[in-house]
Amino acid sequence: MLYILLPYLQIRATTAGDKMLIMPIMHYDTLITVAQVQSFTGPSVIVDCRFSLEQPDLGARLFSQRHIQGAHFLDLNKDLSGSLTASSGRHPLPPPEKLADSLRKLGLNSDSQLIAYDDRSSAFAARLWWLCRWLGHTKAAVLDGGLAAWLAVEGATASGMRATPEKQGDFTAHVDNSLAASAQDVQQRLQQGDITLIDARGSERFSGKTEPLDAIAGHVPGAINLPFAANLQADGRFKSRKELKARFSGGQNTIHMCGSGVTACHNILASAYAGLEMPTLYPGSWSEWIRDPDRPVTQDLS
Repeated sequence: MLYILLPYLQIRATTAGDKMLIMPIMHYDTLITVAQVQSFTGPSVIVDCRFSLEQPDLGARLFSQRHIQGAHFLDLNKDLSGSLTASSGRHPLPPPEKLADSLRKLGLNSDSQLIAYDDRSSAFAARLWWLCRWLGHTKAAVLDGGLAAWLAVEGATASGMRATPEKQGDFTAHVDNSLAASAQDVQQRLQQGDITLIDARGSERFSGKTEPLDAIAGHVPGAINLPFAANLQADGRFKSRKELKARFSGGQNTIHMCGSGVTACHNILASAYAGLEMPTLYPGSWSEWIRDPDRPVTQDLS
């Protein structure tokens, strides 16, 4: 069997008697359905990203109890974030080479399809999806509907913590820092008036009426609120491309933020799935913004 790598398309050549059969293997770069996962025949790595902000060890425990067969586990705090500093947000970006090494240890190759899932509206899976794009691995997709969609069709599952593969992958990171903006970038460009800043948090947190996680409530002046949960249908699957395009089109030079750079990735994924140009993430988000008392804050308590 021979694989020839092409952008977003892999060619699988097999022999049938004395004939050569060429069968395309499509890669997925935003969302992937359960049926598409089950029929995918190319090299792939499935990653369980379940996590709870309230119980940080819950994701690993749930993975050990039951996960998609063949999946590996990556933790938001330990694997998908860097070390906290006095000026950082709650989930700073991980060192690129550290994350790339973690992915290689799961067997990720440059031609592998990465499939991320969770059970919390795909918010944590979207974080891994964005990180893969940041590292230059565009063959990454989020399982639409997450674990619930998999279980609904009685997809194969397993238990226990999966052992690290003996053979590491050959993935090499090529970081695209144009996908991320700093607090200074955001502040300067807001003053210039040439960006649309979208905050993915729920409306109560955005307005400042409640704040369960951070020391200061409110939002960045000039930001607009598009809660990430509104990207989904009632069953946890993403809305149609047409609906999402209508939701996110119209802005200019869009930068996305949230509480700590996690759920903002959900909005970015929805925007990319809708066919819009890949927007920018402010990774530090609100939890970093409020670290500097000179940065402006506003509330809407009416």
